[in-house]
Amino acid sequence: MHLSTHNWMRAEPLDVTLRRIKKYGYESIEISGEPTQYDVKETRSLLKEHGIRCWGAVTLTLGERNLAAKDEGQRARSVDYVKSVLTMVSELEGEIITLVPATVGKVIPDATEEEEWGWVVEATKECFAHAQKVGVKIAIEPLNRFETYFFNRCAQALALADAVSPECGVCLDAYHLNMEESDIHDAIRLAGKRLFDFHVADNNRFAAGLGHLDWPKIVSTLREVGYDGALTNEFVAPVDRTPAAIYPDMVERNPVDISPEQLKFIQDHGSSLLTEAFYDEQMRITAETLLPLINK
Repeated sequence: MHLSTHNWMRAEPLDVTLRRIKKYGYESIEISGEPTQYDVKETRSLLKEHGIRCWGAVTLTLGERNLAAKDEGQRARSVDYVKSVLTMVSELEGEIITLVPATVGKVIPDATEEEEWGWVVEATKECFAHAQKVGVKIAIEPLNRFETYFFNRCAQALALADAVSPECGVCLDAYHLNMEESDIHDAIRLAGKRLFDFHVADNNRFAAGLGHLDWPKIVSTLREVGYDGALTNEFVAPVDRTPAAIYPDMVERNPVDISPEQLKFIQDHGSSLLTEAFYDEQMRITAETLLPLINK
């Protein structure tokens, strides 16, 4: 196992992110699934300069992106988007994409369970065919019920993976597992060899180590099932708008270089654009919590 991180949680130049995570012992990055934001040649050069590899990317299934959409054209455009993320990861010499099939934040279905399942299976199969062509793995990720109605548990993600291919896997996230599974560790065991990626944030979605999750047991269970991939940092710190705020200086009040859509995505997660000092501290805490466990 090794330590990785997403970078969608704060809009900043990739060079700044890579410099920060290298300092704290991260080995790779799971880059934001927005291929138009990254020049592949420049990005590869930056990764090499900082000694950080691309582990993969997460699909930012926002707005009209939805493999479960009733509209056929919308589904087709969503498939094209996922393919573009797969191509980007391949060109960055990454290994995996984390696929969230339905729009994040959408909690009302478009059609019946049977119709939507058929659409998603068909669309994911098309994405998987492209993944095989470009040499990148797909890991399907369940989110909690407040972020998607489509599915929320490991068994459900495995059902979609099974419907696509024995070579399709799943990604689990400790934050979502804590909300939706009766036992986090049993969910990891259920995924077993099909677990291709693992995202980390504590039960309160702050950095690992700032909540009540049992990280030694989680890492031990991952090792038990033979998981040897990334532990990818994905804290989404909730903003406190009251006088009881523990971190009064966590929000960047004058954000720059962030699209309205990405800012809305972060805010819809209960967060906001984080100040560099606060963001840096969360990165450090995650590393100090997990690296000793990874390196045991």
